[in-house]
Amino acid sequence: MWRDGVTTGERERIKAMEREIKELRRANEILKTVSAFFAQAALDCELKK
Repeated sequence: MWRDGVTTGERERIKAMEREIKELRRANEILKTVSAFFAQAALDCELKK
């Protein structure tokens, strides 16, 4: 799948970047979930006042 001319170093760097992107996307999903949880909790607190 790699193009001719891509060095081993470049290939390793691409793989490392792909792993980092995957980790960042996973972290982003976690942050979205946590943010929604706390937003709902804050809304619930406001409604109980």
